[in-house]
Amino acid sequence: MILPIVAYGDPVLKKKAENINADYKDLQTLIKNMFETMYEASGVGLAAPQIGKAIRLFVVDASPFAEDEGQEHLENFKKVFINAKIIEESGEEWAFNEGCLSIPGVRGDVVRKPNIKIQYWDENFKEHTDDYDGVAARIIQHEYDHIEGILFVEKLNPLKKKLLKSRLNDISNGQCKADYKMKFPNKIK
Repeated sequence: MILPIVAYGDPVLKKKAENINADYKDLQTLIKNMFETMYEASGVGLAAPQIGKAIRLFVVDASPFAEDEGQEHLENFKKVFINAKIIEESGEEWAFNEGCLSIPGVRGDVVRKPNIKIQYWDENFKEHTDDYDGVAARIIQHEYDHIEGILFVEKLNPLKKKLLKSRLNDISNGQCKADYKMKFPNKIK
């Protein structure tokens, strides 16, 4: 089932999400719905807060980047992260132009470290500690920020943030275009 994506301005996007356990109600259905919603919106990642749930769950599928030179290893990079905790970030920071399904039409260069070590549970509640780098690490860091209550626009340079202020306000009021179902916190009916 395609779920509405929560737009910028909704308080759930600023909340630090809660851990869940293996008997979280309808977890497998929720994961399936999150992947469907992400694909419908042409995204490569989706965190539970973006569908209104303040829980530590996000899904990623980096396969669209597999077509880029040197990124063939991302062809089947489809993963579920539950109760994730980034243990380490390392390497020389690099900028990459990011966007977010909760903030349609807004993009900006975000600086992040290229390597991460992350501990998480998969959809079967099997524990993992894995290292990721490059684009895969970038996508995971972006979604991880969501479960920490951080949006990518907070990581933009101060001038860019200032220039975006009225546009972000328009988004929370429903004055934006998105090719997918959204829920706006301040939309006037």
